[in-house]
Amino acid sequence: MAMVYAASRSTVLVDGEQIEGLQSLTFRFVTEQEDVRGVGSSERVAVIFGLRTVHGELAVRSANAQLDTLLQQQGKFQVVANLRQTDAQDSPKRTLSFDDCYTTEKSFSVGPGGSVLTSYGFTATRLREE
Repeated sequence: MAMVYAASRSTVLVDGEQIEGLQSLTFRFVTEQEDVRGVGSSERVAVIFGLRTVHGELAVRSANAQLDTLLQQQGKFQVVANLRQTDAQDSPKRTLSFDDCYTTEKSFSVGPGGSVLTSYGFTATRLREE
């Protein structure tokens, strides 16, 4: 059975501090791979896998001074997402911990109605799920 977590009941922390105005957290795994070519053939015969990293993005309404400072200073940080289904004490929970993160980019946009959104891209060494 699929577990549906509520964004309104979940929190995302950067170095233990909750991110105010968070609109979204997205991530993907990226694994280097190299094809091994078959001699005399145009097809690959194997794949060699290399480094595996996590690429993520935090989208924040307006901006976030803590993430701006981490980007400017190239500081290392941790992101922890505490996902909850409801506010009940026995509600299903899931924790995602992104370790050894570094910000890689920042983008800024003004949307409909004048709303401001700042997106912070980051990489992480690993993602732990509990």
